[in-house]
Amino acid sequence: NYNLLLYFIAAHCDTAVARLLVGNKCDLDNIREVSVDEAKGVAESEGLFFIETSALDSTNVKTAFEIAIKEIYNNISRKLLNSDSYKAELSVNRVSLTKDGADSNRSRLGLI
Repeated sequence: NYNLLLYFIAAHCDTAVARLLVGNKCDLDNIREVSVDEAKGVAESEGLFFIETSALDSTNVKTAFEIAIKEIYNNISRKLLNSDSYKAELSVNRVSLTKDGADSNRSRLGLI
């Protein structure tokens, strides 16, 4: 049951985790148990990426990994940008682009 799996992911995984719904064995369409439309519907309702793969002929296997890696990178980047320590670092290293702040910034940087 995918609902239980998604519950455990939400409860126990870091927010940087990539959540994908991967349909395997897309090359065996004649023994399909879940339709593409049903899988896409579940993915959309749960906020997941959806892709079908086949290890037999390597259909979308590399793409699935690339999607996962990009999503992890984006989640970590977003998490970093929203962190309090990053925001504090930005405020300490702020450079003013206004005329009034120009001399103080140049002085702070040792330019005058």
